[in-house]
Amino acid sequence: MKLSIARDVLLKALQQISGVVERRQTLPILSNILFKVQQQRLTIIATDLEVELINHCSIESYDDFSFTLPAKKLFDICRALPEQSSVDIKIDNQRAILRSGKSRFTLTTLVADEFPYFDGLSGIHHFPIMQKLLKKLIDKTHFCMAVQDVRYYLNGLLIELQANSIRAVATDGHRLAVCEQSIDLATIPEPYQLIIPRKGVLELLKLLHDSDDLVECSVGANHISLGFDHMVFTSKLLDGHYPDYNRVIPDDIEKEVVLDRALFKQALQRVAILSNEKHRAVRLVLQQKQLKIFAHNPEHDEAEEEIEVVSFNSSETLEIGFNANYIIDAISSMESDTLALRLNNINSSALLVGIDDKVCRYVVMPIRL
Repeated sequence: MKLSIARDVLLKALQQISGVVERRQTLPILSNILFKVQQQRLTIIATDLEVELINHCSIESYDDFSFTLPAKKLFDICRALPEQSSVDIKIDNQRAILRSGKSRFTLTTLVADEFPYFDGLSGIHHFPIMQKLLKKLIDKTHFCMAVQDVRYYLNGLLIELQANSIRAVATDGHRLAVCEQSIDLATIPEPYQLIIPRKGVLELLKLLHDSDDLVECSVGANHISLGFDHMVFTSKLLDGHYPDYNRVIPDDIEKEVVLDRALFKQALQRVAILSNEKHRAVRLVLQQKQLKIFAHNPEHDEAEEEIEVVSFNSSETLEIGFNANYIIDAISSMESDTLALRLNNINSSALLVGIDDKVCRYVVMPIRL
């Protein structure tokens, strides 16, 4: 049983799927990648039992067989081989012999029948979506996901499907990102929510491109699958009820300051250098024609910046504190040259939106100074 494949083709496939493989696995088989050869077609599968990636490519082989190989070792070998070379893999009992030019490697395989992968999944909803649209939804919101929060449903990205739109929502309890895009989902009569786990979101983001190419999406009761040209991405969904994020978004806003996005970001980055490393707190003092930003730390270092505001609809001076990193993350994801910072008082959350981009909204909770 043997096959031949171009080194560059194999390396590209491994680069796309090997990110799923964890270095420390409770099951040894999960450190391996499954190879299935059928009718001169090679299917390569990697999984950690939560996320699965499948890559398809054409090969030269006249046998149908399956085997597994250690993911990291195989990836390192392929990466070290010369470009435009060919790799021949021969399976002999429980060992795989790899040959390329004058190089020869012998790897131990594990039984392919023991490799766990998703099979026979059925979807409830099916729809196509452009890659660039889905990429934008995830790219503009994923940084607000929680990391190892006890509220496990926050450690993922909420996708909300409606008849004429798709919305992505992420929050860690201190900030919130909401991004919505128009799309025809007439086959989904009622709003439908699903939560993709953090790892699945990050792996999916690597696969998506800024193109008009369509991705076939299938949503099941406890999984989501996306089909690309030569790839299939499947992830289990987080079970749980996502909080009502609409209650967090401020309404009846009284105060709005309009700022140059680039100037505001640069000023925040400079001042944050001397902020408290734990809370990254900065103090904003809003006045009719200017915004002052202050920071200090336990070592008694201080920083101060002053920038002009485009407009401020209040004659009052407003002083409020925020985590600088949360504000910087939000405005970094915006595309507008100017942004609006909207709030009611020093105790209310702030809503940030791009003046020319109403698609995404960001909410940041204040810090007591």
